Amino acid sequence: MAKRPSLPDLARRYLAKEPHTLDPEERNVLASFEARRPISRDAADIEEATSTFWDRLADKVAAVGGSWGFIFTSLTILVAWMVLNSDVLSHWNKAFDPYPYIFLNLMLSMIAALQAPIIMMSQNRAGDRDRVAASHDYEVNLRAELEIMRLHEKIDLLVARLAREEATGIAIRGPIDDIV
Repeated sequence: MAKRPSLPDLARRYLAKEPHTLDPEERNVLASFEARRPISRDAADIEEATSTFWDRLADKVAAVGGSWGFIFTSLTILVAWMVLNSDVLSHWNKAFDPYPYIFLNLMLSMIAALQAPIIMMSQNRAGDRDRVAASHDYEVNLRAELEIMRLHEKIDLLVARLAREEATGIAIRGPIDDIV
């Protein structure tokens, strides 16, 4: 059985690059290609393994803050606050935040001031997740291309053997796995 090519040989043969010029993704793909092990993995698992409690909390806050449920709940609370302080409690002079609702305005400003950076953190993490997923997709696609190239070489060798057999009339036997 033929010796498997080394990583530098694979880099030159399939990518037409010198080993020291390979990107980390290409190096990873060639290493898995050389070892004949799968490269695909779930990008969500990779992201979950690196996320902290605060990262997950930011994602949950962003998910709640960006939902229709949050909008309708907030709207209900705002209307109830205004009705309570304008009509109900004002009859007994017990309105704790009369019109122009300065305390309500303060509360809304505080919520917005806290919610905005948390949502931005979650969006940054979404961008990071997208970059990890894109890098992983690139690795899987590159690996698929390399496997197709390897299969083409094997098919070309088989076609060449068959052509030699037809030309000579002698059956040439040998393992197909001698190719890469």
